[in-house]
Amino acid sequence: MENVNNQLVMDQGLSASRKVYNGVMRALIYVAAAIVVALLIFLLAYIFYRGLPNLSWQFLTAEESVVKDIQGIGPAILNTLYVIVATLVVVLPLGVGAAIYLTEYATNHKLVSTIEFATETLAGIPSIIYALVGVLVFAESLALGKTLVAGAFTLVIMTLPTVIRTTQESLKTVPQSYREGSLGLGSGKWHMIRTVVLPSSIDGIVTGCILSIGRIVGESAVLLYTVGMSMRMQDFFQNGLESFLSSSGSTLSVALYVYAKVRADFDLAFSVAVVLIVITLVINLAAKFLGKKLKKN
Repeated sequence: MENVNNQLVMDQGLSASRKVYNGVMRALIYVAAAIVVALLIFLLAYIFYRGLPNLSWQFLTAEESVVKDIQGIGPAILNTLYVIVATLVVVLPLGVGAAIYLTEYATNHKLVSTIEFATETLAGIPSIIYALVGVLVFAESLALGKTLVAGAFTLVIMTLPTVIRTTQESLKTVPQSYREGSLGLGSGKWHMIRTVVLPSSIDGIVTGCILSIGRIVGESAVLLYTVGMSMRMQDFFQNGLESFLSSSGSTLSVALYVYAKVRADFDLAFSVAVVLIVITLVINLAAKFLGKKLKKN
């Protein structure tokens, strides 16, 4: 209501034609926003309508078995979570550290501009290119084979430009007076960055994390080439790191591809899509909550 009153006050000194123009443009903006919201609601409603009836506890937790005629995506859910954690553990320190260096320490502006251009270019490369690089470098050259760790390393390369750019843009929004005030009070360079700059830019870091998670969860081409399509249950808690380094497994996005494209079982494919949406939503909300907690502290 306050925004509407402010807009009416701003329109009082305008000509009639200008008021009509502003009104038309405002209406078009509202229509565009309504269409976007309606499309989102329609997509979510249709996916849940098709997917929820086929969800069951057995489907979510069981391992697929042709002999026992059991359909299950338990291994795919665990593999997805393993890949997300393994990727973020590597990409967040690298991406945030690179952004801090480029924004706070680097003095060669030509080098910074070159690196920024490179990261923007890498962010726009199709994922199938990263899949081929992952196969050649991690699976074959480093002899990792089609394993979860090979897929995680490939996803690190793919999501690193996103983390760097979002963090860097967030760091640039921190006022220079904050830095000068902290240094004037006797803080060192790193202490100023750690206690003033990073807390003030935590929103951008969380945004980069959320975008990375979204790309990891929705990626299928990279994981098809580097991880494989195995639906076996991997007990990493019992077998440890060695099992993670040597095991392959299907993630939810790969399972969705298998059900929809290979088996043409669209009912189960929609069920997998529901699980993907819920996992993405939960992780994004957790990241937002953690970001607010860190900023408050």
